[in-house]
Amino acid sequence: MTTLNPTRRRFSRRTVLYIWTTLLAITVGIAFLTPLWWSFINSLRPGAETFSYLNPLQWQTFFTTTPTLDNYIALLDTDLWRAIVNSLIVSLVTVVVGLAVCASAAFGLSAFRFRGQGALFSVIILSFLIPFDAIAIPLADMFRDWNLQNTFVGLILPGIGNGMAIFLLRTFFLAIPEEIVEAGRLDGLGWWGIFTKVYLPLSRPALIGAGLMLFLFQWQAYVWPLLMGTDKEHILGPVALSNLQGQFQVDYGVLFAASMILVLIPLAIILGFQRYFIQSVATSGLK
Repeated sequence: MTTLNPTRRRFSRRTVLYIWTTLLAITVGIAFLTPLWWSFINSLRPGAETFSYLNPLQWQTFFTTTPTLDNYIALLDTDLWRAIVNSLIVSLVTVVVGLAVCASAAFGLSAFRFRGQGALFSVIILSFLIPFDAIAIPLADMFRDWNLQNTFVGLILPGIGNGMAIFLLRTFFLAIPEEIVEAGRLDGLGWWGIFTKVYLPLSRPALIGAGLMLFLFQWQAYVWPLLMGTDKEHILGPVALSNLQGQFQVDYGVLFAASMILVLIPLAIILGFQRYFIQSVATSGLK
């Protein structure tokens, strides 16, 4: 009778654990992918067939033998494309300006020591714990008094100062060795030079992660664009999607097609910068 030695037994356990972990990851991935796939298939069907194969579930629920692009073609006669362009403008400007503001704030909170710093940082943390929708209505009243309704400035401003982005960048900045900062000071760099030539180049993953947060905050926002962008020139994607629902009749095929377009744009951006985002989140917890 033979017995496995401890090394082989340990290797066997690791192999079994790896297999089960892989199977679990595949199962979870399929569970998250299934609703997205079902939405994509329904975007290729006539709206009348959207819920035809839900009860009971069958293979036609997740596949179609007669795909059509009629739903996507029908979107050409709607305001969705203008809304997508507006959403891209608002989101990209928010990323550029917001990163400048949030990175500057994070640098000030990490590189300098001043009285009330802890209280100020606590307020910043509290700001992203409060849902934005809870303050959207009183904030919209203020913006109307400032004549910022139906302007891109009014749509962009609330997304610039993001507490979560400041928190992420400050945590990353604190992990930068002080020796590098001291070396920059000895070379004659001022604080602006240290910020632009030391902190920012070393913090590219964190900047990309914070930029993704700012982009998604604006791209998926609904309540604020609904309050601020009430005309066709300033309508954004989520509001245009909700407007596709008729008063007495809903074409679900067109709705699913519009939803897929609004989902695929940020999905492509996230997948393109995924490794930087993971690196920024992982590095933020090192110190």
